[in-house]
Amino acid sequence: MSKSQCPVLLVHGWNSHPGIWNRLVPRLSDASITVWKFDHSTMDNTDIARRAAALKAYISDMRDESGYTGPVNIVCHSVGTCITRYLLEVMDGTERKEKVRQLIGLGPPNNGSVLAELFHDPLKGRDIINRLTGVFVPQGFDPSMDLIVQDVRPASPAMHKLRLAGTRDDITYRIIVTANPDGMPDFFPLFEGKTWGLNSDGGWQETWDGDGIVSHRESRLPGISLDILPLDETATLPSPDQYCHINLPKNPVVIDRILHYLTTPLP
Repeated sequence: MSKSQCPVLLVHGWNSHPGIWNRLVPRLSDASITVWKFDHSTMDNTDIARRAAALKAYISDMRDESGYTGPVNIVCHSVGTCITRYLLEVMDGTERKEKVRQLIGLGPPNNGSVLAELFHDPLKGRDIINRLTGVFVPQGFDPSMDLIVQDVRPASPAMHKLRLAGTRDDITYRIIVTANPDGMPDFFPLFEGKTWGLNSDGGWQETWDGDGIVSHRESRLPGISLDILPLDETATLPSPDQYCHINLPKNPVVIDRILHYLTTPLP
């Protein structure tokens, strides 16, 4: 299958918008790859299931509009991966009507978000929210009132359904993540370069194995290896912040890796 025959569907994350793809889209156009951009930024206070249903309707509309009936590639950022997986694995896991060649997730909280849980911690939650306000969370953010945040808590019903459904063997999954092996504070200054995670006892801990928002442990899926960038640790210089979660869709190294996956034949 040639790359020009297979459109790429882009799905942004929580509290985000399709503008995050502005550096990726020109590269896709240069490679003669058709782009579909799903926008769920106006779906305020709706959960993962409803956004997944809206994604399903969007794909159907784009197929009707273009006349294209073949498989698509999907590139997702963050919670956009959970929304897409909910459609493919929970809603369509049995019938498999949605034809997908590859699902590429950038910093996905596949096992739920530790940060979403930390927001609710009576001792640490308010400080974490204050640090992230205006950068990752909106002004006046109340996690208890945000349905997406509730859905990505690790023990939520939505995460349980995803774990129960499992991945699909007719889709090639790619998980692109970053790390801060040199412990540079500028990687994500709000957390001094670290990412919040859970230790083996279920308590909070900070790790360098994450992108500032999502740890590697949160991104892992059974049988699927993590593509950890940069492979060359010195490649983070001179702008380590380009490797943090928020900037993944704009990072040129990440974009190069996405293009490699989209234009390389599957095994």
